[in-house]
Amino acid sequence: MRVSRRTFLNGVAATSAAALTQKGEANAMTTNDGQDTRPIPTPAPRIAHFERMGYGMFIHWGLYSQMGRGEWAMNMHHIPAERYLELMKTFTAKDFSGRKIAKLAKKAGMKYITLTSRHHEGFSLYDTRGLSEHDVMHTPANRDLIQDFTEGCRAEGIMPMLYHTTLDWTEPRFEKDFPAYLQYLRDSVEILCTHYGKLGGLWFDGNWSKPNADWQEDKLYATIRKHQPEAMIINNTGIGEEGKLGNPEIDSVTFERGRPKPLNRHGHPKYVSAEMCHTMNFHWGIANNDFNYLSPAHVIEELCFARRAGANLLMNVGPTATGKIPEYEAAAFGRVGDWIRLHGGEKGVLYQGNPTQISGEGDDFALELNGDLYLFITDLTPTSNTMAHMSGHKGAGARKFAGVEKAYKEATWMDSGESLKMEFDGNAKQLTLHATNYPYGTNTVVRVARLKG
Repeated sequence: MRVSRRTFLNGVAATSAAALTQKGEANAMTTNDGQDTRPIPTPAPRIAHFERMGYGMFIHWGLYSQMGRGEWAMNMHHIPAERYLELMKTFTAKDFSGRKIAKLAKKAGMKYITLTSRHHEGFSLYDTRGLSEHDVMHTPANRDLIQDFTEGCRAEGIMPMLYHTTLDWTEPRFEKDFPAYLQYLRDSVEILCTHYGKLGGLWFDGNWSKPNADWQEDKLYATIRKHQPEAMIINNTGIGEEGKLGNPEIDSVTFERGRPKPLNRHGHPKYVSAEMCHTMNFHWGIANNDFNYLSPAHVIEELCFARRAGANLLMNVGPTATGKIPEYEAAAFGRVGDWIRLHGGEKGVLYQGNPTQISGEGDDFALELNGDLYLFITDLTPTSNTMAHMSGHKGAGARKFAGVEKAYKEATWMDSGESLKMEFDGNAKQLTLHATNYPYGTNTVVRVARLKG
């Protein structure tokens, strides 16, 4: 991932994400109330399926994991390539198991995993079949870890996806002969597309390193379409460029550490999805002295806010030097999975629900599924009256939602089944839900009310 010195608030980019834009949008056809009347394209099946997966695991793992100083350790600590690559001699991967990781992802409610097959350091977790000596087959591990990973995912019903860097700190051709480097990159990606079965997608990162270069993206994506026609193609635009749309073959825009905003797809030639990638602390690779971890509650919030915009959340973890998922992240992901199961599991609104035009107060929002409305209520955690006054805390009470088109029969909390009072003003298209406090011993961070249609 890209290193940034931007200031973050609670682990989320403080600046807002850019909206999807396209030439000609200024000529949008609108109604008197400002609604865009241009048609929305139908998503390709692969994109529609990707959107419904909703939640995935990101894994950053490589030589840098042995240092425990983050995935940019080579660059940030100015380690010469020759000395850095000595880490290959101690890379054993003795605790890495694609099957075990996939089981953890399933328990956490994640539907897919995106693993770094090669990061910016230029070291590959797969057999490059003679393209490079900087691969896992030239280490004590001496086994193809991408093979292990993809087979393990499929055994557990998890979709395998592969991250691949487009920049390379240890490959001389990247600086000295860029066209030759791009051929090496395409050859590397072709290996991934032809030796590991069906992939859910390829996730690229690094074009921002040479913003004015010709990356020959058409050739790269044509290679993927030739061998993996149903694979998602994603190319991370990075911090500060969230939500930007690039090559026409791109299937999803990215929001790196920035909460997604709904995309305006009206009048666009292709339907694209959206994905926010976020990490449990301020590094993507394991960092032994970074204690600034997100809580399960924070991850639950980010997952809900991503789904509010119809985007996926790709939540990162950095395995240990030997390939084991650290205990804290494993436990935190497990608790998020418990929250998901409390709210309907894989067939529930978090995966299957659709964003709406209904707007709530603050961070409150609504999703729709099969004619029912689901209101996501935030800031309900009990506090003292003094703390509530100082923080602007809402707590229990009336929560208003605008843009509601119809009345609903009844409202209940999903966590308890408690019935809730509500009023509907058809003329104003406003619904008021009277949110009650959590019962003693319960706090779901974001509380969901189901309104039956």
